[in-house]
Amino acid sequence: MIVVAGESLIDLVPDGAATPLSPLLPRPGGGPYNTAVALGRLGAEVAFCSRVSTDAFGEALVDGLRASGVLDGLVQRGPEPTTLAVASVGPDGSARYGFYVEGTADRLFALPERLPEEVRALAFGTCSLALEPGASAYEALLRRESERGAFTLLDPNIRPALIPDPAAYRERFTAWLPYVSLLKLSEEDAAWLGGTPAEWLQHGPSAVVLTRGEAGLTVFTPSYEVSVPAVRVEVADTIGAGDTVNAALLHGLADRPPASLDAGEWKDLLAYAARAAALTCTRAGAEPPYGHELGA
Repeated sequence: MIVVAGESLIDLVPDGAATPLSPLLPRPGGGPYNTAVALGRLGAEVAFCSRVSTDAFGEALVDGLRASGVLDGLVQRGPEPTTLAVASVGPDGSARYGFYVEGTADRLFALPERLPEEVRALAFGTCSLALEPGASAYEALLRRESERGAFTLLDPNIRPALIPDPAAYRERFTAWLPYVSLLKLSEEDAAWLGGTPAEWLQHGPSAVVLTRGEAGLTVFTPSYEVSVPAVRVEVADTIGAGDTVNAALLHGLADRPPASLDAGEWKDLLAYAARAAALTCTRAGAEPPYGHELGA
């Protein structure tokens, strides 16, 4: 079983022409939530670990998990409101966000006493690792499960507006790396963090996957690097594309540790992730593909 730990929220996405007063459509979102949904749609056994509101948006988020085959037994519930993210979509389909996070349910996540014994991998990232007090609980879960021997994926998915002290966050990010098996991040994340794949590999991960938008994906290992091109599609928006890459990597790795893959196997895995992300980009909002759409 794969566990995805982190926030869920509602993306408010412009409907039609992107003007300041465009109607906004509510869509399920949040990097970890999207990753869990994508894993479920790809056919993985996956559970979501988070705190979700009992308001109407929260009910819709839980319904979305179930509809995609994601187990919700690790979901904590609370009466606090659901986090909102207002998206603005650029001409190239890229999205930027304004967040409404004060007093919301996902910030109050508490460290679970234990996870099921069958959990073999966990994924972390995005707002959940930046917003206290939940961030410390997620960090404790990362450290505990990594020390237990679980495979861990980290996607920092940086949201600068939610990080009041960038220097402190960068130090914290470096402290997470010894507990991370696979680091996946975008070129924009890498630029903001100010490091390099070679430096990050020295701190613990077996591999670093860098997403480069239209230029494709590259994996860096201590021995080699491999790149694949992006799949050309007509882009509706890029919301959820990086989260779909997370899911495709986790699903495609199965029980194989990253260090066991040779260059050819990495090329195949990255190509699979690129196809999955491309399909997500053809749809408005975070709508990851199903396994049958990828021939899997």
